[in-house]
Amino acid sequence: MDNLEINYEIIQPDESISDFVESFWFIKNNSSKDKEIVIMPDGRVDFTISRSSKDNFRIVRSGLETYPQIVTLQANTIIFAISFKLLSIEYIFHDSIANIIDDATYLPVNFWNFKEEDLNDFNSFCKKSISKIKEHLPEKIDNRKEKLFKLIYDNNGEISIKELSEEVSWSERQINRYFNQRFGISLKKYNKILRFKASFEHIKKGKLFPQQNFTDQSHFIKEVKKLAGVSPKELKKNENDRFIQFSVIPLK
Repeated sequence: MDNLEINYEIIQPDESISDFVESFWFIKNNSSKDKEIVIMPDGRVDFTISRSSKDNFRIVRSGLETYPQIVTLQANTIIFAISFKLLSIEYIFHDSIANIIDDATYLPVNFWNFKEEDLNDFNSFCKKSISKIKEHLPEKIDNRKEKLFKLIYDNNGEISIKELSEEVSWSERQINRYFNQRFGISLKKYNKILRFKASFEHIKKGKLFPQQNFTDQSHFIKEVKKLAGVSPKELKKNENDRFIQFSVIPLK
């Protein structure tokens, strides 16, 4: 997405860190006016550095979102971000995000040695981020968890807990406990979010009916309304580019 007021760019990670990172991106509000946007659940954990005309430099890490939130993109805001996959929480950050569901936490302003001047060049930010991530890559990953997340992401959440349990030789109870304790959300709920996100491309093309494994049209509309706050038809309109995540989806 690129217009006179809002600039947005996204870069995909290379294979060496793709188990942990979904993308790198930036957004800039170039205008002198605040812009109201809607943040929808998309299954990612965002690490951001930012500043605006009203706020000083800050570093923030989000938890998972489970409902749409209206937020204000302040005038002259610039945000550089790393969107992490869930495996990173245990193996890169070595902690839990269960206590910041639908929320975020401020990190120390010198976290990973990021500084305000890193906002001057997005490509340099990406290179520095990759270097920092590689410094924290684990020597070994639990094979069950590695396979679990590969199956979840490859199927856009369209795989049952029973199937996952059988594929990775890990009980359904243990998988659910892991998700709730580490991420603050059930796997079933997380799969719904991924399935919702996968529907963006179809909706943008005008396919306002289920493409993923929704029960029927009514179920599809209900799930979109729950996670976007609007119907598929209204999301397709995306008036004033309010749904930033939807705006940047490329049509293939």
